Amino acid sequence: MPRTGGAGTTPGNNPEAGRLHWWGTLLYVPVLYGGGWLLSRPLLLLRPAWRIDQVDLAGVAVALVLLLLSLPWRLRRAWGCSDPWRQLGLAAAPARVLRALVRGLIKAVLLLALVVVPLLLTGAAHWQGSLSPALAANALTLGAGVGFAEELLFRGWLLGELEPQIGARRALGLQAALFALVHPWYRLGGLDAVALLGGLVLLGIALALQRRADHGVLWGAIGLHGGLVGGWLALQAGLLQLSPCAPVWLIGPGGAGANPIGGLLGWLGLGALLLVRRRWW
Repeated sequence: MPRTGGAGTTPGNNPEAGRLHWWGTLLYVPVLYGGGWLLSRPLLLLRPAWRIDQVDLAGVAVALVLLLLSLPWRLRRAWGCSDPWRQLGLAAAPARVLRALVRGLIKAVLLLALVVVPLLLTGAAHWQGSLSPALAANALTLGAGVGFAEELLFRGWLLGELEPQIGARRALGLQAALFALVHPWYRLGGLDAVALLGGLVLLGIALALQRRADHGVLWGAIGLHGGLVGGWLALQAGLLQLSPCAPVWLIGPGGAGANPIGGLLGWLGLGALLLVRRRWW
């Protein structure tokens, strides 16, 4: 039976296991993404008014559906797992799910507060407290969607694939590096790009440690990740007005769409979280 009670994500000892190979890990997601891209191309004919970026977004959505449909087969075949959704950390007792989710959301609020409060005190931002229902719904939807999809992919599937192949500690670092690299940090250029890349690596480690601290349940990482994404979007959408004179090194790169993960405040907050979670390394 697969191990589900501990902090790790190692595949179980099913006799059918032993089919986990590095080439399968390497190709699995690109094949799904390519399938989503191909299946979304007919939309250019059916919906001529759609922009190419809208069609590409639809392709990502199709790839996510393909991921959800194929993951149980992948885990049963390659991991030898008889209960895929529990092994991925999604299926658990309702009390454990709720507790992990709330813990993750609380940490997201605290991390955002560690960014916002210094900005307000230094005059780098001003509180407006205005957020329309439409923008609030958009922030909630984006946070939930990004949090669920990326945590399922990186802290659910990828971490579980890497641990038996390269060990738990190396897997922790590699999944964080891959998580960071697939984000568009490179668009900034220079030191801003390096700072954002480093912040994303710290976030990837923190999210994996959150899952380990929740004894394999993924919902804490989903709450933390989704809370950060949705919360910062809500702040930028009307709750907070950033000063154009706010220093990039403090608030993070990106100009009007600043990302605090690449700034000093974001680094300090994530560093503090890693320090708290050091026992789970």
